[in-house]
Amino acid sequence: MRQFLKYLLATLLGLFIFTFLGIIIFAGIIGAASSKKETTVAKNSVLKLDLNEPIRERSSENPFAAFGGGGDANVLGLIEIKEALKKAKDDDNIQGIYIDAQNPQAGWATLEEVRNALIDFKKSKKFVYSYAEVMTEKAYYIASVADKVYLNPAGDLEWNGIAAELTFFKGTLDKLGLKPEIFRVGTFKSAVEPFLLDKMSDPNRLQTASFLNSINDHFLVGVSKSRGIPTSTLRGYADSLSIQTPADALRYKLVTNTGYFDELETEMKRVMKVDEKKKIDFVGLGKYKDSSSDSEKDDDAEKVTSSNRIAVIIANGDINTGDGDENSIGSDKIAGEIRKARMNESVKAVVLRINSGGGSALASDVMWREVQLTRKVKPIIASFSDYAASGGYFMAMGCNRIVAQPNTITGSIGVFALMFNTENLFKDKLGVTFDRVLTNPHADFPSATKPLSDFDRQVLQSSVNRIYASFTKKVADGRKLSVDSVKAIAGGRVWTGIQGKSIGLVDQLGGLDEAVKVAATEAKLKDDDYRVRYYPAKEDAFKKVMKFFGNGDDDNARIQTALGPLAPVVKQMKKLQSLQGVQARLPFEMEIR
Repeated sequence: MRQFLKYLLATLLGLFIFTFLGIIIFAGIIGAASSKKETTVAKNSVLKLDLNEPIRERSSENPFAAFGGGGDANVLGLIEIKEALKKAKDDDNIQGIYIDAQNPQAGWATLEEVRNALIDFKKSKKFVYSYAEVMTEKAYYIASVADKVYLNPAGDLEWNGIAAELTFFKGTLDKLGLKPEIFRVGTFKSAVEPFLLDKMSDPNRLQTASFLNSINDHFLVGVSKSRGIPTSTLRGYADSLSIQTPADALRYKLVTNTGYFDELETEMKRVMKVDEKKKIDFVGLGKYKDSSSDSEKDDDAEKVTSSNRIAVIIANGDINTGDGDENSIGSDKIAGEIRKARMNESVKAVVLRINSGGGSALASDVMWREVQLTRKVKPIIASFSDYAASGGYFMAMGCNRIVAQPNTITGSIGVFALMFNTENLFKDKLGVTFDRVLTNPHADFPSATKPLSDFDRQVLQSSVNRIYASFTKKVADGRKLSVDSVKAIAGGRVWTGIQGKSIGLVDQLGGLDEAVKVAATEAKLKDDDYRVRYYPAKEDAFKKVMKFFGNGDDDNARIQTALGPLAPVVKQMKKLQSLQGVQARLPFEMEIR
């Protein structure tokens, strides 16, 4: 008995110590994530623009970063990058910018905003230098605005054009005995093709080639303007794969120097008149952000000093019902934010910032309704990022005006419904069969464990047709077009911002800053008579920690870590589980590179 009590007390003591230490560590994580150390920028500093991490609309801080765990370190968002560049432009302590970009994980429209912010920074007459060991075309698009573009002499510059790759699952479904039941409207509505075909349909190939060439044309024009090389020459380099080595890139004037990082440092020291034996004071974006006022911090109504505000509501990710999170759009959450902005008398105009390839048609319609109600009270302007297509366009079509980047992916006005007949999978692979008793002929409609009848298919297709008719009618009303003209450019077809403007889906080209200016003009506000506030409020450190230990949005990070190159396939199959009801979305996975 004494031995038993001894072990029992030892166990209880161990549990107590473990729990106590756990509480301390947990509190430390929260404290580290919540505390912000103000950075002092030394004189003669250089802002380091590291673009080798995912670039999102807003920053997403990792509370575990300080402890060396929990996935990626803190990642800055597009808004923070632009604010840092704007501040650095007038900061006497910042002498120039060093761009570190090799493979930016961002869409073309996001890179367009960063690139334009760098071009604006150059008005300060401060230097902009770039160095990389390897560069993708996306990285080069950013680097091409630099005064000096250094490429490692043993490195590589990708210059072969832009490609889009789709993944198809028909062969997998056939092997599993899964039969997809697909209902759609629109010849170009290609989101269902990965489950129906083993390659692109002709209409999908046509539209993909169209918007890829539009993006590529804009890319070449931008590079041509920055580097002084004709677009026809740049196109010829890609056609012939002329850029095989860094020496080729130098010979054809895509880069200004082939050299190592120490050579770039020597050049910067010379320009800055810094002694060769001293180190350059580089300040990263994260620390530089903390050295400035945080314009994203939402003020309570009683603390706001300006009587006028423009609310920028960030809607990023797949569209679903519910609250969503930082990487998905929940209709309840975003509709609520639009509603609050409408009812807040201090908010004189709203900018709806959209980066989404779509999702639930029902959820999109819920948010569209709030846009319509807001439009009757105050201006609401749509700002398109990388994607504002299908359900993403649905959200925006009722806004007063739509502002998109030239290389935004938009349109895709069409809908579909998708379900799978699992009867053969269960019967042939698992030996499981099903039987049923019904009170009415269609009590189990629709069922995934038996084939659909012709009547079932007719009912489902009618539902899809009805939603498509509503979609196109609302586009026509919002854009002041005839329904016939909308249907001529709809059918699920994808367009770029440039193309969208020419056919009436977009009002003007530009980024978030331009959209805010449009909102101010519509609200009759002067440039110095309003403050910009971003919504929804960011998740606090406690919520992030709880998500990490729960089943939050860290699932994708865990899948990526565990499966590596197979992760995209698993993520797509996981996404299938969230497809409820009729969908208005782009293809599940399209990598444009």
